[in-house]
Amino acid sequence: MNRILKILFFGLFIKPIVLLGLGLNVFFKFRLPQTGPAIIVANHNSHLDTMVLMSLYPLSQIHRVRPVAAADYFLANRYIAWFSLNVIGIIPITRSQITDKTVLFDKCYQALDNGDILLIFPEGSRGAPEQLSALKKGIYHLVKARPDVNVVPVMLHGLGRALPKGEAILVPFNCDVVIGESLPFIEDSPRYIASISDALNTLLALCLTRQAVVEDDE
Repeated sequence: MNRILKILFFGLFIKPIVLLGLGLNVFFKFRLPQTGPAIIVANHNSHLDTMVLMSLYPLSQIHRVRPVAAADYFLANRYIAWFSLNVIGIIPITRSQITDKTVLFDKCYQALDNGDILLIFPEGSRGAPEQLSALKKGIYHLVKARPDVNVVPVMLHGLGRALPKGEAILVPFNCDVVIGESLPFIEDSPRYIASISDALNTLLALCLTRQAVVEDDE
């Protein structure tokens, strides 16, 4: 039942909004992992980030794409919680009170073992529009237990203007999705986090919408 709800929601609402409401430039889509276990790591400026990334997948596969989200935010209200769990299919993470990383990421490991594709925003929360914040170490601890998993960086640009944090009305903007190459795991935590940050910044330089903003500023 949940799979059908997810297909209907994305097929009838989200995909048309993304395709018709946004001018979406997608680069290197062939790099997007088609099967799991895999992890997509992306920057986070807008609630549209999750919807756009999931919309890149065909409806036949979308049930396998699982956003990792903060339990204290998405499970605070019972209606939002039901929708988030049953329609979007989030994996809720409790960001406080749990120090054991095995327990913290238990549902993520279950999803990976089930062949799912996780969406993770290593900044932890939505930042200022079109700005990459410092990455948190949670992604390191998650991947450390599954070092062979396919980890693919994705840079999103323009969505922070289309639906900024705190806003509820979509403003049509051209937006970029640039998909990078799979990143190898590095045992050293600071180096691994830096490798993800470097990859995202490299992809940012390829964004057409960023180049347009830079030209306007000049």
